[in-house]
Amino acid sequence: MHGSERAIFLLASIAAIAGVLFGFDEGVIAGALHLLRVDFPITPVSEGFMTAAVPLGALMGAIVAGRLADPIGRRSLLIAAAALFCAGALLAALAGSMWMLTFARLILGLAIGVAGVMAPLYIAESVPPARRGMLVSVYQLAITIGILSAYGVNLAFSESWRLMFACGILPGLALFFGMARMSDSPRWLVQKGRDAEAQQALARLTGTTADDPAVTMERERIAKAVMADQHLTGGVRDLFTVRVRPALIVAVGLFALQQLCGINAVIYYAPTIFAHAGFDSTGTQLMATIGIGVVNVAMTIVGMLLIDRLGRRRLLLAGFGGAAASLALIAYAAASTHPSSPVWAMAGVALFIASFALSLGPLPHVMMSEVFPLNVRGVGMGLASISNWGLNFVVVFSFPVLLDLIGLTGVFSLFALVCVAGLVFTVRTVPETRGVSLEQIERHLMSGLPLRDLGLPLGARA
Repeated sequence: MHGSERAIFLLASIAAIAGVLFGFDEGVIAGALHLLRVDFPITPVSEGFMTAAVPLGALMGAIVAGRLADPIGRRSLLIAAAALFCAGALLAALAGSMWMLTFARLILGLAIGVAGVMAPLYIAESVPPARRGMLVSVYQLAITIGILSAYGVNLAFSESWRLMFACGILPGLALFFGMARMSDSPRWLVQKGRDAEAQQALARLTGTTADDPAVTMERERIAKAVMADQHLTGGVRDLFTVRVRPALIVAVGLFALQQLCGINAVIYYAPTIFAHAGFDSTGTQLMATIGIGVVNVAMTIVGMLLIDRLGRRRLLLAGFGGAAASLALIAYAAASTHPSSPVWAMAGVALFIASFALSLGPLPHVMMSEVFPLNVRGVGMGLASISNWGLNFVVVFSFPVLLDLIGLTGVFSLFALVCVAGLVFTVRTVPETRGVSLEQIERHLMSGLPLRDLGLPLGARA
C-alpha cells in the first residue's frame, strides 16, 4: 500500500471510530436493562425517558453540528464529540440514579448527533473521488461493528452494567487522540483562507510534498469552487434556494425513506415480530441480536466493495427492491397459518437486513456528504440528520400503535410500499456521483441543470 493510500485509510478509520461509538452506545443498553431494573426503581416512564435520551440528544447534536461545522471545523467538532463520548460513558458507569443515567445517555446522544454529521463530512472532503463512496461507507460499517461489540461486552460483563457502560470510554479515547493528530479537511481549510495548511493536508493525503504542482492545482481548484459559492452565506435559507433545493431533497429524502422503510422497528422489535410469526422468545432473542448483527456487518462490507463499482443509483435500486420484496414476505408470513410461516418470516427479516446493510444503510450518509455545495455542506448535512433522527423516533414510537391497529401484515405492507416509493424517488431524483469530484457535483448543481442528470448517459436523462 502506497503512503497516500495509508494516509487516506488511516484518516477514514480514525474518523469512523465515531461510528463504532454510535453503534456501541445504541446497542449496549439492551444487555444492561435487566440489571438496571434490579438496582434502580424503574417505571415505564423513566425507562422510556432513559432509552429515548439517546435519539433526543442525537437530534440536538445534529442541530449543533450543522450550525458549527463551518465556523469551528470538522476536526474540532469530532474531537469535541470524542470528549462527550468519554464523559457520557464515565457518567453512565458512575450513575447513582435513573436521572443521572438518563442525563449520561443524553450526553452520549449529543455526541452521536455531532459525530453522525461530522465523520462522513470529514471523510468525504478528504478522500479522492474514486474511493469516496467506499471510505464514507466505512462509517456505516463501524456502526454495525459497534453494535456487535456492544453485544460482546454485554456477554462478557453480564453481571455488571457499570463495566458495560465504562467500555465505551476506550473507543472514545481512541477517537480523541486519533483526531488530535489529524489536520482538518483540505476543503474547510481553503474555505477559511488557510492555504498553507490546506497545501500540507493535501500533500499528506496524496503522498507528495507541499510544493508539488499537482497539490497546488488541486488547492486552486477547491479555491475556485469556494469563490463561486460566495453568494451562499451558509444559512438554512440557502438550502431552499432554487439551485440548492434539489440537493436538500435528495439528502433529506433518502434519510426519510431509510427510516420509514421500518429498519429500526425491525431491529428494536424483532422479538415481537417473530413471536407474532410463531417463534418462541429464546429463538427470537438470538436472531434479533447475534444473527441480525452478523448479517448487518457482512452485507455492509459487501456494499462497501460495490458502491464505487456499481454506483449509487444501481445500489439504491437493488436495496429498495430487495427491501420491498423482503417486507412483503414478512407480511405474507404474518398473515399465513402454514407451519412454515415462521421460517418465511425469518428469511424475510434476514433478507431485509441484508438489503438495508448493502444499500439503504450506508448510501444516505454517502449521498448527503456529496451533494451539497461547500459553503452549505455542514448545515445541509445537519438538516438531513435531523430528519433522520426525527423520523427514527416517529417509526419506533408508532410501531406498537400501528401493530395494535392494523396488525403485523398491515404494518409491513406499509413499509413495503415505502420501499416501492423509494424506487420511484431514486429513478426521478437521485444523481450518480460515482467517481465525480465534489467540485464537479457542485458546478452541475449550481448550473441549474437537473441534479438527477449528473453522471447519467445522455439517453437516460430527463
